[in-house]
Amino acid sequence: MIKLYNSGAYLIDGSQIIPDNEDAMARVTEATGRQTAPEEAAKETIAYSILKAHNTSDNMEKLKIKFDKLTSHDITFVGIIQTARASGLEKFPVPYVLTNCHNSLCAVGGTINEDDHMFGLTCAKKYGGIYVPPHQAVIHQFAREMLAGGGKMILGSDSHTRYGALGTMAMGEGGPELVKQLLSKTYDINMPDVVCVYLKGSPIPGVGPQDVALAIIGAVFSNGYVNNKVMEFVGPGVASLSADFRIGIDVMTTETTCLSSIWKTDDTIKDFYETHGRIEDYQELEPGQVAYYDGVVEVDLDQIRPMIAMPFHPSNTYTIEEVNQNLLDILDDVEKRALVSLDGQVQYTLKDKVRDGKLYVEQGIIAGCAGGGFENICAAADILKGTSIGSDEFTLSVYPASTPIYMELLKNGSAAALLETGAILKTAFCGPCFGAGDTPANNAFSIRHSTRNFPNREGSKLQNGQISSVALMDARSIAATAANKGFLTAATDVDRDKLTGKHKYFFDQTIYANRVFDSHGAADPDTEVKFGPNIKDWPTMSALTDHLVLKVVAEIHDPVTTTDELIPSGETSSFRSNPLGLAEFTLSRKDPAYVGLAKEVQKAEKARTAGTDPKEAFPEIRSVLEKIKESHPDTGSSNTGIGSTIFAVKPGDGSAREQAASCQKVLGGWANIANEYATKRYRSNLINWGMLPFLIEGVKELPFENHDYIFIPDIKKAVENRQTEIKAYVVNKDMKEFTLRLGEMTDDERTIILKGCLINYYRD
Repeated sequence: MIKLYNSGAYLIDGSQIIPDNEDAMARVTEATGRQTAPEEAAKETIAYSILKAHNTSDNMEKLKIKFDKLTSHDITFVGIIQTARASGLEKFPVPYVLTNCHNSLCAVGGTINEDDHMFGLTCAKKYGGIYVPPHQAVIHQFAREMLAGGGKMILGSDSHTRYGALGTMAMGEGGPELVKQLLSKTYDINMPDVVCVYLKGSPIPGVGPQDVALAIIGAVFSNGYVNNKVMEFVGPGVASLSADFRIGIDVMTTETTCLSSIWKTDDTIKDFYETHGRIEDYQELEPGQVAYYDGVVEVDLDQIRPMIAMPFHPSNTYTIEEVNQNLLDILDDVEKRALVSLDGQVQYTLKDKVRDGKLYVEQGIIAGCAGGGFENICAAADILKGTSIGSDEFTLSVYPASTPIYMELLKNGSAAALLETGAILKTAFCGPCFGAGDTPANNAFSIRHSTRNFPNREGSKLQNGQISSVALMDARSIAATAANKGFLTAATDVDRDKLTGKHKYFFDQTIYANRVFDSHGAADPDTEVKFGPNIKDWPTMSALTDHLVLKVVAEIHDPVTTTDELIPSGETSSFRSNPLGLAEFTLSRKDPAYVGLAKEVQKAEKARTAGTDPKEAFPEIRSVLEKIKESHPDTGSSNTGIGSTIFAVKPGDGSAREQAASCQKVLGGWANIANEYATKRYRSNLINWGMLPFLIEGVKELPFENHDYIFIPDIKKAVENRQTEIKAYVVNKDMKEFTLRLGEMTDDERTIILKGCLINYYRD
């Protein structure tokens, strides 16, 4: 089904793979009539050509990228624009789309959500942007329909910014990276490795894009095979997939922790652009005759079967057949994972869902950038047509990803077919994907064609004793399960006649023309930006001091810590425009004591920066500072910062949300300490908020414990001098010494750390 190569490989004429072994060069020469070294053939990938076209430096190993377009949604654009305004923003230099698909229900927090929307509309007018009102489209569907273009690059403040199937290399990053683009700066990265995803064969009826995506995620996540790399989809199997099918696979590449994705393009994608009235944006993309890749994921589409990702991660994958055949064993494994993910805070089991040997689920959701596509919903409607979802616990909600898709479902009868079964059809909204809509009942189990199934991401709250959970599936198997009244069923078990429907899509842009505000790049400086009472400026943040004293205020030993656990989603999203308000929710699901501990330590730093005695403001620090002064008499309030830090094994998987870092900074955080960082984007978020991304590697036992104090002398000098190894001490009787690492940072990143945050960097 999925094969991973243990070496790099050549791809000849887009169809022949030659692994990079002893006779590789001879085989390449025989196949092509010329010798090609790996470093030259690496320049023949699609990814290389796009990155080269967007690189503003003269060094392809150290890229400085400028993107063609930017996109954000309503829990990210307020903070981004506020940061850019504080840094001197006068006009959006490239097309910038502000969609409203996360807080679009306006159901929590009084006027907060609609205030944010009005802020976005007035900023689009003032700075020359595009504003997509609530319920019109989810961020990524609008980008597919109206923004993507062959050979282009798009940066979005959402981790699922992926338009590779349309020939657009797109990346999801934290807001500060968009701020840099708004200020005409660059996105600085090392040239990434490029991994070939070689597709062959074609999917059997009943298998959908989520099935293929989950199979790939299950094969590459835990081993980091594509971590921070570009996934390039090629091979003869691409031609067997519709545009919607490719898009459905592509959007889920985020869950592999890759950097970005790109696909070869063909007449199928040309037809997509023609359907959407943008044929001029199509570009044929193919790797060169001899392209070299840093790895190969070979996918036999014929062998893919309906998949399910059990709680609590998209990589916890099985075929649905495996689950049904080994049900109790797999549920045992899920319970073991729950002990780690939920820290034993609540009782968790799915065994009570087993009825007459079958797994019963209470809810089905088809939604968002992954599930809400036209073909997914039509396929679900075909499977459900003439059936009923029943009148028991099971419910089914379907969210088309855009109003144009919704309109076409109404016209072709699919909407009616769904509604008459008892399913509910709703507007374009991302809520079910991040816990702001359709939260299941306590102890309930939901199957969803959406992007993630992290702990409590569906909206339940551990701190209130609640737990529900999600498994990811394709819309087709969700529909098959719905037709079977909630009992887990693979779409391949459905009557074959229901799996062969072909529905042609007709895109009607009228609703956008009538409703979306498009400045066409013309800024109106006289427009007054509307601020609601919840929209707050960022608090003042100090520059890095000569020395640091850090208290460890949280210690997390889960194998991976998601951004959902660092700052929960759901109703907290209403406070994304209020840094202080949002910070109160930091680590609330993982370590409820964190906020109180961090704020206590922050009292000392606030006193220090105000010119008063930190020992009076926070008496606990007195003995710590006195002990440090014994060996480092030059330390004092003028040169020694006091703050907090957390340790996590591998933090930052999941969302691009900058608030996973900024909330810690707002509460006085100066650093993270980790064995490794799950994603490039989380590490970048730490740096952009002036937090040191420390690494501690190769240790069987940590030299410090939770609530210990760590002293880091001469940290400012270390950053200035590009040191990678940093001497630190646990402040105790013996002042135990240990080593932290900083890893590679660009000159700009070091300057941001020294200044205290990106806002300070641009303000200065």
